[in-house]
Amino acid sequence: MSPIGCLFFLLPALCPALSQQTPDPLNPDYTAQPFEDWERKFADFTFHKFEEDGHVLPYRLYSPDSMEPGKTYPLVIFMHGAGERGIDNRIQLRNFRSTVEFWKKYPCFVIAPLCPRRDQAPEGVWVETQFGSSVGHTMKEQPTWPLHLALDAIDQFIATHPVDRQRIYVTGLSMGGFATWEILQRRGEMIAAAAPVCGGADTAFAGKLTSIPIWATHGDADDIVPVSRSRDIVAAIKAAGGNPKYTEFPGVKHDAWTPTYSNPDIWDWMFSQSKN
Repeated sequence: MSPIGCLFFLLPALCPALSQQTPDPLNPDYTAQPFEDWERKFADFTFHKFEEDGHVLPYRLYSPDSMEPGKTYPLVIFMHGAGERGIDNRIQLRNFRSTVEFWKKYPCFVIAPLCPRRDQAPEGVWVETQFGSSVGHTMKEQPTWPLHLALDAIDQFIATHPVDRQRIYVTGLSMGGFATWEILQRRGEMIAAAAPVCGGADTAFAGKLTSIPIWATHGDADDIVPVSRSRDIVAAIKAAGGNPKYTEFPGVKHDAWTPTYSNPDIWDWMFSQSKN
């Protein structure tokens, strides 16, 4: 990131009086933060925000180019990682840039919410846990407010758009991988398939996940989120009677998302799943 870009992100934390200069989630300032080449892939992802209880959750949305009256379409939920937190409603897609443009092959909606950093808002994480710990965590009784808002925004979207409720999918990387698992733990009945990438879960919920199609991935050399986090939850689901798919990338550190999202087989598998 350029020095100007760093200053642009830090100003709200350093001087709240300058909050009016923070990025507009609906109208990004490409002068302050120039357009980057990777963003071209997401040019059709429109800018939105969801407000609730004094909080604002920016999100990006892709809608099918043409929608037939009376027809419903799958929904893909993408949860970004900790490094993409912030207030600019563009950065959440940065580590999604390797993805196959599945929305062209499979007309669908895609929602990508944005989580703030801790210095920008309390609970600036999707999931409250130690991401780098090899020890499992216990899911909190209530989700963090960013995850709570994300779920409420998704619920509102589903209620007001022609979403195929039998084909709602979720995926996410790193912190977003943890969020993917937590969405399964809290709202598994809503999800037709999930692809958590280098995340971790509360293994106490393994029994609730046995009937959900899951394809988890992780790098075996991950030095940020221990690979044991994926191994443990996959083993727990299998022990409970489930059959999740699991791919471990040899020699890959904390970038399992590149080989995962660039693999067309992942998306073909996901879109073949239906709650029916």
